[in-house]
Amino acid sequence: MCRRDGPPERRMSVLKLLRNLKPRDVGFMLIAITFIITQVWLDLAMPGYMSEITLLVQTPGSAMADINHAAVMMLLCAFGSLIASVITAVCAAQVAASFSSTLRHRLFAKVQSFSMGEIGRFSTASLITRTTNDVMQVQMLIVMGLQALVKAPITACWAIGKIIDKSWQWTASVSIAVMVLLLIITVCRMLAMPKFKLLQQLTDRLNRVTRENLTGLRVVRAYNAEDYQEAKFAAANAELTATQLFAQRVMAFMRPGTQMVNNGLALAIYWLGAALIHNAAPADKLVLFSDMVVFSQYGMQVVMSFMMVSMIFVMLPRAAVSAARINEVLETEPAIGDGGRDAGEPGRQGEIEFRHVSFAYPDAEEAVLEDISFTARRGETVAIIGATGSGKSTLINLIPRFYDATAGEVLVDGVNVRDYEQQSLRRKIGYISQKAQLFSGSVADNISYGENGEADAARLQQALATAQAADFVAELEGGAEGHVAQGGNNLSGGQKQRLSIARALYRKPEILIFDDSFSALDYKTDRLLRDELDKTCAGTTRIIVAQRIGTIRDADRILVLDEGRIVGQGRHEELLQSCEVYRQIALSQLSKEELGHE
Repeated sequence: MCRRDGPPERRMSVLKLLRNLKPRDVGFMLIAITFIITQVWLDLAMPGYMSEITLLVQTPGSAMADINHAAVMMLLCAFGSLIASVITAVCAAQVAASFSSTLRHRLFAKVQSFSMGEIGRFSTASLITRTTNDVMQVQMLIVMGLQALVKAPITACWAIGKIIDKSWQWTASVSIAVMVLLLIITVCRMLAMPKFKLLQQLTDRLNRVTRENLTGLRVVRAYNAEDYQEAKFAAANAELTATQLFAQRVMAFMRPGTQMVNNGLALAIYWLGAALIHNAAPADKLVLFSDMVVFSQYGMQVVMSFMMVSMIFVMLPRAAVSAARINEVLETEPAIGDGGRDAGEPGRQGEIEFRHVSFAYPDAEEAVLEDISFTARRGETVAIIGATGSGKSTLINLIPRFYDATAGEVLVDGVNVRDYEQQSLRRKIGYISQKAQLFSGSVADNISYGENGEADAARLQQALATAQAADFVAELEGGAEGHVAQGGNNLSGGQKQRLSIARALYRKPEILIFDDSFSALDYKTDRLLRDELDKTCAGTTRIIVAQRIGTIRDADRILVLDEGRIVGQGRHEELLQSCEVYRQIALSQLSKEELGHE
């Protein structure tokens, strides 16, 4: 999602990003500018020595030593210019690499602070593009810009200063060449700029299609949808390719255009020079010839300076769009901020309370939750059940502040969750998400995730045993040090869920939140796991979202949600008598005999 800012705002975006330069980077920039000025001085000194050699060669009786001296000075200037150019390039590369590293770090840190609302607004594919491709565009601009954008105006102004008093005819020819060059640059930019605006958004789309295909590869193959996915990718790829080709074709015209202007200027200088020399007095012919040689060199320097600027204009539009997209992320303030508290009220550890809570997703027309009120005491097991889309997962996402309630209050340990520091709040909670998410590394790394230092062996084994994961982990090569692939792709769904539960138990939190975390377990493992939780986590408050009646029937309290409202709460036996929604769910899974209900 990219703001539709005008060109001035996009150009300002590049300048805003430069605030992220470190003092060390600024130091390298100053060194680069110093050597750029040195290089320009040496480059513009060479035509003077060329003029001197021309006069000496044409003047009878000139000493060979004087000619050799001028030639050696020209060689030294050329070698010095080469050394200065290399140092400038090294400094520019250092600045660009360091700057892009800083930008990537700031972008990643900023995204880490985003709530789920901001993540959804930008989209995962777009955030990846902004952290990689957009940063690269700005990096390339700095590498080229530090050399060309600084060198070009210095060279042009210095060269014009040296030739402006030579001949008005030659000066006019250079002026006309510069105006034609500027016209070519302006036309190319006007044609290509709209396409550059689209390129990054089309890159987002291509990344999104690619990511969807890779993450859903099993589903794609299971449904024989390879052709459909290929067509979907081909459409996104074709649109990006066509847009990029149009922009590059337009900008490609700049190089031959500038070469034409360069060659035309050289022809004009020599043609005018020939006419001036032909009409000059014999005594002035040699001076005019020498001036023509010098002027042609300086004139080329002026045109080459504008050619360098034209190269920057090729890169600037896309880099400006990228800079605006980067700034959009960096300047976005997270909707969820930190409070000032790091602890709850004494004596209310593990207590959760919802007071008339309502919630609606950003830009949604209707609320997902309405007037939710309940209290979970320390050590209690509170289960939440309801039809798909009734708001079960949304409700528990309000506890660790993945979202903030639209109305009402959510309290943990007697304190509103908005008043906590986010890290302090989440340290109290062990969260097991609906989709088990594992990271590449070892089993031990995944279970001790979020804890500093090496995993404690005793806590690790206790967590694995409670989660009913000890047996299959022992069978892995390396045991607890066994390899876990990215996303846990080398494990079954049930194994991933048990490791996710073990990860939450390892923290020994005050509150455990299970978001439908038993769905991939067989009934026996489900029963054993809950029995172990009753033994080892007796003082821990447990919030369980589940679809199975068997998983929640022993809970201290069951909340029944229907269309975002609590339509019943109590124990299993009470709800069978008093809540029609719960009774229908129960009867859809178990018989009346199994439920003990008539």
